[in-house]
Amino acid sequence: MIGTILTKVFGSKNDRVLKQIKPLVNRINELEPSVQPLDDAALAAKTIEFKERVAKGESLDDLLPEAFAVVREGARRVLGERHYDVQLIGGVILHQGKIAEMKTGEGKTLTSTLAVYLNALNGKGTHVVTVNDYLAARDAEWMGKVYNFLGMSTGRIVHGMDDAERKAAYAADVTYATNNELGFDYLRDNMKFELADFCQRGFNFAIVDEVDSILIDEARTPLIISGPADISTELYFKVNGIISKFQPDEHYLIDEKARQVTLTDEGIGLGEELLKIENLYDPNNIEQLHHLNQALKAHTLFKRDVDYIVNNEQVVIVDEFTGRTMEGRRYSDGLHQALEAKEGVKIERENQTLASITFQNYFRMYDKLAGMTGTADTEAPEFKKIYDLDVVVMPTNMPMVRDDYADVIYKNEDAKYRAVVNEIKDMHEAGRPVLVGTISIDVSEKIARMLKKEKIEHEVLNAKHHEREAEIIAEAGQKGKVTIATNMAGRGTDIKLGEGVVEVGGLHILGTSRHESRRIDNQLRGRAGRQGDPGSSRFFLSLEDDLLRIFGSDRITGIMDKLGMEEDEPIEHRMISKAIENAQRKVEGHNFDIRKHLLEYDDVMNKQREIIYQQRREVLEGDDIANIIQDMIADVADGVITEFYQDRVDSHEWDWDAYHDRMLELFNIGYKWPEEDRVDLTEETFREKTMELIGKAYAAQEEANTPENMRQLEKILLLQIVDASWKDHLLSMDHLKEGIGLRGYGQKNPLNEYKREGFELFNNVMDAVRTQIVSSLMRVRVMQQDDVERLEEERRRKQEIEMKMSKIASGGSDAEGSDATFKRDGDKPGRNSPCSCGSGKKYKKCCGKTN
Repeated sequence: MIGTILTKVFGSKNDRVLKQIKPLVNRINELEPSVQPLDDAALAAKTIEFKERVAKGESLDDLLPEAFAVVREGARRVLGERHYDVQLIGGVILHQGKIAEMKTGEGKTLTSTLAVYLNALNGKGTHVVTVNDYLAARDAEWMGKVYNFLGMSTGRIVHGMDDAERKAAYAADVTYATNNELGFDYLRDNMKFELADFCQRGFNFAIVDEVDSILIDEARTPLIISGPADISTELYFKVNGIISKFQPDEHYLIDEKARQVTLTDEGIGLGEELLKIENLYDPNNIEQLHHLNQALKAHTLFKRDVDYIVNNEQVVIVDEFTGRTMEGRRYSDGLHQALEAKEGVKIERENQTLASITFQNYFRMYDKLAGMTGTADTEAPEFKKIYDLDVVVMPTNMPMVRDDYADVIYKNEDAKYRAVVNEIKDMHEAGRPVLVGTISIDVSEKIARMLKKEKIEHEVLNAKHHEREAEIIAEAGQKGKVTIATNMAGRGTDIKLGEGVVEVGGLHILGTSRHESRRIDNQLRGRAGRQGDPGSSRFFLSLEDDLLRIFGSDRITGIMDKLGMEEDEPIEHRMISKAIENAQRKVEGHNFDIRKHLLEYDDVMNKQREIIYQQRREVLEGDDIANIIQDMIADVADGVITEFYQDRVDSHEWDWDAYHDRMLELFNIGYKWPEEDRVDLTEETFREKTMELIGKAYAAQEEANTPENMRQLEKILLLQIVDASWKDHLLSMDHLKEGIGLRGYGQKNPLNEYKREGFELFNNVMDAVRTQIVSSLMRVRVMQQDDVERLEEERRRKQEIEMKMSKIASGGSDAEGSDATFKRDGDKPGRNSPCSCGSGKKYKKCCGKTN
């Protein structure tokens, strides 16, 4: 109550932010008359002027009004589009590192050019992040015309490009790319052996388009680069063959809210019987238990044409939020293999993680981050907590006149779908275009079949038919058009109304069920009513919908029964609408917990990843890493000194044999201390003599290999050993995370246990890395040219012998007789033999020398 009164008096925080920006908008408008008379060359020259002013120390904030005025004029000349005042406000919001919530059709793509141009003036590059390759390519070409006109370069990153193309695109002033490509390029760069091969050049400023989709929806799945692990796939088929024996409630329990399946005692017993093992929970049988759990998940929680499709004999994941297929992405922990076994397609081998990062930790690396979308306000707390991003809701350029009708609820799904088809039929006959939103492929195809029976022409857009996405959505506003789209497929493409559509009421949005997130429902609604267009929306629900069945209250069913509702009679009730909204809030909270949980665990890995990647970068940036190696040698030597120095024992009595063994093992030093040198040693003198021995040994290595070769060896060995150890560490951390949840049963916090044990594992790995690097450098030898030639000669002679022996074994003959390959022509010496002239030189460097 008090908050409402204060808002009326002082305005909301959102209102205050918009009010503060108003003077900037006025200033940009005042500059317009001075910019318009400039010819094209003079307008483009402004970019050079701005860059010089930034280089001299002028802030981007001070440049903002002039820069925005120039971009607005450039867009007017090149695209024929002049930024509205609300778009200027949006540009300021983006420049300030905030999220601009702009309704569909308000021109987010054009709005972004203002902040992109301004923030690219410092020469560090600006990234515009899109949800798919199509939008990255489209926007780079479309908005690139403005940047190019003003003298800025534009690049785009899409799937299938090679490193040279990517590097050129990242070097541009403005780079358009998908979130996946950006993240994977970062991981790939940090697996390279030359700094010159890196594609990315830093993290200056990024604007994330459809920010809620990328930073919220997709943040539940980390990006992983993996390689095949040495694990057999036979067990997946074996376990899949017994799953049909397990019955729900008797052998396993399903928790649909948490998307978990749990074996009962009866199920454990059945599993042991069918797999012919005594104890499923014996550590030796953990692999069978894991396979059984994943197979149960695959059969009970994951539905074909909802969670995944089967295409070209492959299981392809369907993005639950966009309805698009996620080519190349696979479920982890063997779940994808379990689905392949379920569908009877080829089981790909399990993968081992080589590098990974979450979107949260990737995007938090940017110096400044901003975002834009039509729907962000419902997730404002999460944006603030995870990314420190504020959400500002923008006013529309034209008043919103769309009619959003109340939800209608039916007793069962059959009644609901009949009502859906009737509403589509009525709208179609009236000439109104209809966009039908579904939450899965099978629902979209069911409605399509029903419409076919009614002889109503329609288009279906889902993960099976995504090739024509932009074309289908662009046509969705034409008169009488019926378009069925799964989970907001087609985001980023405007639906413009065709001729005569405004007069009949505009585009009608028909939702066939509520999504678990209110934001996705708002996105669907937002497809109608752009720029003051007329339109309407309505959602159709049933008590059998997953959202109401799993999260809704039983009271809803009770109300409908009391009212004596017929099957085809809908109900509209404020109390039910509230129950639906509460159900959505519950799911949103649950999903936030999942993302937060993922991030908390990845934060542990992130700190370790930063250390490893920073160390790699230091090595790559320097030609000489001798100082780093010397520090490692000192650390390893400290370990030896600490191990064998005993303060309260006479130094002569120390375990010298073990000490000598350790020095041989770690430093390849075979020297044994004389008896007289082992007497009356202090820690300091013990350290000095040990370091002196190691120093001489390393100097000898350097002399044998040459200093130049030694510097190269130091870099190569360090990178190879660090990379191999990091890969093994990631596998160890995966295994640790898999079983850490069980610590909760022992009254321990699993996250704290993961942090503690993960820290110990990482320290052990770093110790092992130092030891391995030092030990390898103390033993490695660079082959000299003479060694190479000697080995080549031996290899050639061995080949000749093997060929001759092969001929003899097969009964063949040789022109020179059975021992021809053992002789040389006449008395000619071998190339490495002493020359017969008596010079003392090798034959190859004397009489056998060739020009």
